[in-house]
Amino acid sequence: MDSLETDIETGILEACEPPCLSLYQRTHRHAPENQQDPIRFAGLVDVLQASLRQTLTKRETEGLLEPFRALARDGRFWRQTLDGLAVLGGSDLFRTYRLQRPVTDFAVVADRLQLKPLLRAAQTSDRYQVLALSRRTFRLFEGDRDVLDEVEPDHRIPRDVTEALGEAVTESHLTVASYGGTGGESTPMVHGHGGKRSGVGIDEERFFRVVDRGVLEFHSRPSGLPLVLATLPEHRRLFHRLSHNPFLTAEGVDADPGGLTIDELRERAWHVMERLSLARLAALSDEFGAAKAAERAHDELAPVAVAIVAGRVETLLVEADRQVPGRVDAATGDVEPGELSDAASGDILDQLGLLARRTGSEVVVLPAERMPTDSGVAAILRY
Repeated sequence: MDSLETDIETGILEACEPPCLSLYQRTHRHAPENQQDPIRFAGLVDVLQASLRQTLTKRETEGLLEPFRALARDGRFWRQTLDGLAVLGGSDLFRTYRLQRPVTDFAVVADRLQLKPLLRAAQTSDRYQVLALSRRTFRLFEGDRDVLDEVEPDHRIPRDVTEALGEAVTESHLTVASYGGTGGESTPMVHGHGGKRSGVGIDEERFFRVVDRGVLEFHSRPSGLPLVLATLPEHRRLFHRLSHNPFLTAEGVDADPGGLTIDELRERAWHVMERLSLARLAALSDEFGAAKAAERAHDELAPVAVAIVAGRVETLLVEADRQVPGRVDAATGDVEPGELSDAASGDILDQLGLLARRTGSEVVVLPAERMPTDSGVAAILRY
């Protein structure tokens, strides 16, 4: 599965040579609903085919559609779907993204890729990650208010204390007895010889440091998402003391994650995130107001585009359901209005979001009622 963050950073989604093929589909996680997903996908590919045949030969059309048809035949792929699917293609491009949110089914051929649903899924302000941590192992999840899915940790992060410490594990040289604790996890009593700290405590701290470094480098920093820690209170205190992850939230889920269902974990994590999300949105609105008063903010498309291209935008707020047809010159920031019916036109807000992410701006997609402006866009400048 392709990485949206990497594709945005490299600019590959903006470099599609026409014709550009965009297909979005709502998918399902479980049977029997998911059994119809590849059939509906094939129907959407037929829509692309009909559109391509208006200007291309049959051979040219089938060359562009071959990776789409191969995906339709991939049984393993269709057994691992989430709530939505984005498939983008062109003469030198083919990308697939599983989405945690449903999307409206549509397929279109145009001079630009249609990215609005994809960017909304990637940029919504309520996404987060959960680090479910025990003394010996960890699991990683990603989701929002409605769904939480387990994600495979990067292969460079050791999965458990033995893999992390190898022969340096000290617990094997100690006698550990257990007594009943809270949250479904027993509390160790360690019998050893002297020393200021037990081997168990040393291993625990070293393992937590390894996990903290790996999650920060390979998950938190690339995604930019808040990280909610789910663990027993005594583990939370230790992890927070040694962690260097700036994305780690101060509040977490104080429970043994192994004793929670995924829905219970999502509910408790979202309880933490909801307060943070509402506070963050209120702070962004206040920050924009203050920046506007200090002439360090824009709320009109043309100056926002120029500021983004110049790398001056710190935070870009974009209205979720607004479409502004037209094009943005990625080199100059010039905005050219267009018509929705024109295949050469894209969505200016989509393009601004892409350009802003590429220049290191924070991009937050908000519902209309949370936007501090009526123009569909608000930019807080770095200088």
